[in-house]
Amino acid sequence: MSQTAIPFLFMRGGTSRGPYLHRGDVPKDLDTLAKVLVAMVGSGHPLNIDGIGGGAAVTTKVAILSRSEDDWADIDYFFAQVSVENRLVDFKPTCGNILSGVGPAAIELGLMPALDGVTPVNIHAVNTGAKVTAKVLTPGGTVTYEGDATIDGVPGSSAPVALQFMETVGGVTGAFLPTGNLIDTFDDVAVTCMDVAMPMVIAKAESFGLTGYESAADLDENKGFFERMEAIRRVAGQAMGMGDVSTSVTPKFGLLAPATQGGTIATRYFMPWNCHPTMAVTGAQCLASCVLTPGTVAAGLAAVPNEVPAKITLEHPSGQIDVVVDYDTSNGFKVNSAGLVRTARKLAAGQVFIPASVWGGN
Repeated sequence: MSQTAIPFLFMRGGTSRGPYLHRGDVPKDLDTLAKVLVAMVGSGHPLNIDGIGGGAAVTTKVAILSRSEDDWADIDYFFAQVSVENRLVDFKPTCGNILSGVGPAAIELGLMPALDGVTPVNIHAVNTGAKVTAKVLTPGGTVTYEGDATIDGVPGSSAPVALQFMETVGGVTGAFLPTGNLIDTFDDVAVTCMDVAMPMVIAKAESFGLTGYESAADLDENKGFFERMEAIRRVAGQAMGMGDVSTSVTPKFGLLAPATQGGTIATRYFMPWNCHPTMAVTGAQCLASCVLTPGTVAAGLAAVPNEVPAKITLEHPSGQIDVVVDYDTSNGFKVNSAGLVRTARKLAAGQVFIPASVWGGN
């Protein structure tokens, strides 16, 4: 046998896409699993020409699903971020866009039954411990992908997938403010280090001589900015208790500027070595929480709504994304949950093949 066949669903989740796999169909050992995913995606080439990746960080993501071992959850969702060119796999973060497809994929993979109408799927994000409820449209007990919901960064419309994120604070670092400070200064740049759904280092765009309205492509070409940003990200990662983050995609980096398109605030999100073409679902929650928290680098950049829950509209390179944050200020600032609406679509199903020399199968 020269190749090993692995069953898969190929899905778009939010503004990302990648293979969705059954945990029982891939190696349990993470070192072997990483080699399998590198071969599957085709990491090591800018076009991922020898795999099913798409040559961008948002198209080299993998979801691995199983029935949950958590009493609350239906599905365990284990995420892998595969690099485009460096043959690396990061199992530390999670991805909220790929999570948009977890509910539909779990039903498609036979991991849980569908109800007639709407099927709530309780999801345990294994990488960070977050708990998320996804509401999947299932008329007649079958997943539908047809609908009128639209999200910026994806053409056309699809069935909505409503996501409610719970227990997202401190999932990686154990703290809302991992450094203990609302603002830290690294290399003369004021930043807020925050861990809500995704650990992030957040700064004002003007601190880097930027407007905050640059396109993703223009930012990707700004090597001077990336060199300075990466140096700050690494020092901040140490300060956040995350150790050496030089080869990890976390913490992510975000920039803020006043809104210009009718939203709450303008944002740019980095993955971290290039600019996200839209916005990560996890990053959106962290940025929205930063906007709502008094005393952060977001202070003075946005008109903060007084209502609870509060809708924060983040402007990003391809449009906008709304985050509805339920929070409590009775004893400081506490995030209870965050809700978003995304879409997903099944693109292909079948078997993906990797060299048997990488892994011979179960």
